[in-house]
Amino acid sequence: MNLRPVLRWTARTPALLRKWLPIAVLIGVVAGVGALVFYQAINYCTQFFLGTLAGYAPPSPVGEGNGGIVAAVRPWVIPLVVALGGLLSGIIVFTWAPEAEGHGTDAAIAAFHFQDGFIRPRVPLIKLVASAITIGSGGSGGREGPTAQISAGFGSLLGSWLRLDAHDRRIAVATGIGAGIGAIFRAPLGGAVLAAEILYTDDLEAEALIPGLVASITGYSIFGAVAGWTPIFGEQATLTFNEPSRLLYYAVMGVACGLTGILYARSFYGIGGLFKRWRCPAIVKPAIGGLLVGLIGLVIPPVLGTGYGWVQIGMDQRLLGLPLWLVLVIPFAKILATSLSIGSGGSGGIFGPGMVIGGLLGASIWRLGLALHLPGLPPTAAPFVIVAMMALFGGIAHAPLAVMLMVAEMSGNLSLLAPAMVAVGISSWIVGKNTIYESQLPARADSPAHRLEMAFPLLATLRAATAMRPPELVLRADTPLTEVQPALAELPSRGTVVMDDGQLLGVVSLADLAKVEPAEQATTRAEQVMTRDPVTVTTGDSLETALARLIERRVSWLPVLDADGGRRLAGILPIEAIVRTYRAHSSSGIREMKDVAQEAISAVAKG
Repeated sequence: MNLRPVLRWTARTPALLRKWLPIAVLIGVVAGVGALVFYQAINYCTQFFLGTLAGYAPPSPVGEGNGGIVAAVRPWVIPLVVALGGLLSGIIVFTWAPEAEGHGTDAAIAAFHFQDGFIRPRVPLIKLVASAITIGSGGSGGREGPTAQISAGFGSLLGSWLRLDAHDRRIAVATGIGAGIGAIFRAPLGGAVLAAEILYTDDLEAEALIPGLVASITGYSIFGAVAGWTPIFGEQATLTFNEPSRLLYYAVMGVACGLTGILYARSFYGIGGLFKRWRCPAIVKPAIGGLLVGLIGLVIPPVLGTGYGWVQIGMDQRLLGLPLWLVLVIPFAKILATSLSIGSGGSGGIFGPGMVIGGLLGASIWRLGLALHLPGLPPTAAPFVIVAMMALFGGIAHAPLAVMLMVAEMSGNLSLLAPAMVAVGISSWIVGKNTIYESQLPARADSPAHRLEMAFPLLATLRAATAMRPPELVLRADTPLTEVQPALAELPSRGTVVMDDGQLLGVVSLADLAKVEPAEQATTRAEQVMTRDPVTVTTGDSLETALARLIERRVSWLPVLDADGGRRLAGILPIEAIVRTYRAHSSSGIREMKDVAQEAISAVAKG
């Protein structure tokens, strides 16, 4: 794991805390409020679609009412209701924000890596409404993806408002992912770690840890103050690990969770690929997926909705009242239902279903062991359910630490972390490079967000002020182009700045002049052809940031502004100046290392 970001964060902690504390708190507030709104929206949609129309109330966990198993009054309506929810969701998504289809967490990860942290402001709202309808009508999806996209979208918007650079805007998006998930699951510590862990399969975004912790705690506090502080699956404080011989069962569970996790990922993207290749209006596909899920739900009700209530049932003696065949089939039916609901273009998360699949897989292993009279089984399936939730999704999401912490917080039990480590470790080993999040990248060096930093790590420590130089030519807004062209032709950069009283108005290049006919240049002023909003950096920005913007805009130089947030020009920064400064500091560092080595050798010789 690359520790350089951690060391750099530590060295700059006081300044970074002053900067990120208010930003993280704001993101956390939006995460908490957004989680509450989304939570209530799902409840209202569930009451209307499944309750009023079908006469069915899905079971709920302890932290959300602890409702039991009830039969539907009008079961034949369920497939129609789920299809209706898919149709409404499809109309909303594909009319106003097609990128809101599918699961929101992966979209937020993609925004971090490939979109400079930009998320369209309308996407979170569309995601909230469409996902509430999809899940509330019985579609198999999770609450975490939309919540993550709400707070991540606000992080992106806040970054634009505050004119944060691409690096900081990405951190704001990662912070939002963790805060949203931590709030809706009442798991602030797990959410904070998730903000750093979920972006990569083999690495960690260390700079998102502290902002993620602040935002996640803030969001959790707001959500808990209204929705209650009880963990989702209640306080399972009586569960303990005191039988080392059971580690064999947890190892077997790790194997089962790893293989099932791979099946989950491949089924999800396989069925999603079939829907994408199917020549059918995109708006209709979620309705077809919903109809199929509703038909499955007539036989296997646990596939409907989030499924958290069925996980709760799997933790207590009610599990014994279910037929063995149903217990064994539920995890795989949930995989199929989630693939149909979300893979068809419906809107919802895949994090929650992944933990439900894992939990019910653990319950099925316990029930099967009970039927086979295996020795040393725990008296209830609860330990197997909790550990399997961690093992399955922690492995296939490549977020083992975050998921272990989250499930521990959701169940109010930390004593099962020891056997969970065995199961999660084996599951992660079996999963290998497979992942449920397509936008995850192996490591920071593979991300466009860090590629330059990894290639030239020294640039991240040097400021633009160390390499900038005064502009060789300054134009006024009313300078005629006939006076500009000869001067620009002599400059290596073939361009310069247009200023008024020290304030940057824009930049002019020879390419701008070429757009004006020669006969019109005498009457055309610099302000008429200049680029009014050029790419810039401030004196406090790193040379890494400057080089990234130069490459992104494909320009050879850019203006440097004072760090006070205004438009006062401090200098210009050509790309050759960045290279020259990099070489100078690299050479200086090498000379210093040679001097230190020589002094060490001399000291040893004298000793």
